[in-house]
Amino acid sequence: MQTDPTRMCELLVGLPDVNVDGVGDWPRWLRIAITTRAQRPSCPGCGGGVWHHDDVDVELVDLPCFGRRTRLVWCKSRWRCPNPNCEVVTFVESDDRIAADRAGITDRAGRWATFQVGHHGRSVSEVAADLGCDWHTVMDAVNRHGRVLIDDPNRIRATTAVGLDEVLFCREGQFKHRLWSTQVVDVARGQLLDVVPGRDAAATCKWFAEQPVEWMTRIRWATLDLSGPYRLVFDTMLPHAVQIADPFHLVKLANFVLDEVRRRVQNDTLGHRGRKTDPLYRCRKLMTLAHERLDDTANAKLAGLLEAGDPKGEVRNAWHAKEVVRSLYAIDDAELAAEFVTQLGIDLQDESCPPEVRRLGRTITKWRHEIAAWHQAKFTNGPTEAVNNLIKRVKRVAFGITNWTNYRTRSLLYAGKPNWSLLDVNSR
Repeated sequence: MQTDPTRMCELLVGLPDVNVDGVGDWPRWLRIAITTRAQRPSCPGCGGGVWHHDDVDVELVDLPCFGRRTRLVWCKSRWRCPNPNCEVVTFVESDDRIAADRAGITDRAGRWATFQVGHHGRSVSEVAADLGCDWHTVMDAVNRHGRVLIDDPNRIRATTAVGLDEVLFCREGQFKHRLWSTQVVDVARGQLLDVVPGRDAAATCKWFAEQPVEWMTRIRWATLDLSGPYRLVFDTMLPHAVQIADPFHLVKLANFVLDEVRRRVQNDTLGHRGRKTDPLYRCRKLMTLAHERLDDTANAKLAGLLEAGDPKGEVRNAWHAKEVVRSLYAIDDAELAAEFVTQLGIDLQDESCPPEVRRLGRTITKWRHEIAAWHQAKFTNGPTEAVNNLIKRVKRVAFGITNWTNYRTRSLLYAGKPNWSLLDVNSR
């Protein structure tokens, strides 16, 4: 059993090769004074012997000890090179196992803060309050340690399907100009691969160009949400991959077209926006539901309201178009689905259809190959939307983020599935 109280204190502190010179109980925190047991170093400039010049105390934020906030006071030795021809005059000892140079926080406390902010999604201010330090001290540590996890070459593994989608990054300036970010997601694994500034094709194409050719050639499927710039990205960088238009966004577009027709007809027939007593306003929610979910009472109510508020049948036409678009995804045969999509695009552009429905038909015709491709692999942009929700959670916890480096680091740590064991490896 260990009987030396000094050695027991050193074991409790848990730092490598240090002497605990004293512990002070201050009102705001505990102060632990240490010195290292390192041998006399050589001059980093000329490699010769050095003289002891003086000592300097460096106060570092450390992990709480016995429920108290803690400060580690490291008495560093300053060394002088006696060689008059050497460029190095004096230098201070350093040990990355205790703390990085100019970090202001111990290495272990920085790794703990990175895990709390990155893995658990806690706010930086909350972690800083636990440690009793400044917000920037914690965020700098998260960026420093998080960079190792994000840049890990094994984090991005081989995949067969990727997806793209955008998220509002922040609003800046007097007029709240919106800045966007593009998420590159492994939809087969539900992993955020990277965050790219903007939502145009140029930045995303640049990201793909920086990836290994072997990794890109293995991608067979590419999911997107009827976005022209993202379609250009896949056409340019992944021409061999089959593009898949997300089913949710197509059905959402059909519902939006239905609502456009309803609002236009409402205004044309009654001369005002929908009111709670107007037939078309009363049936707006019934029309957005799937037809198979309506019972006999709801069907009768919908039919009666359309008869009363839709004299020309335009809203009914748009409602049928929405239901036909939904029925596309009930087809099991891929070839039959491709023929169905092609004919659907033609039928919806008929002169008897409302102008909004004809526009939907043109969109379906333009994207017919991408829409039909879903039946081949059944991949969707759902994992990408899930990653977007994780990023939005990070933004909510932070009450908004305006610094791009902080935004990318925290997003990738929370949704990028890094190898968290690397933090433990670095602590040894």
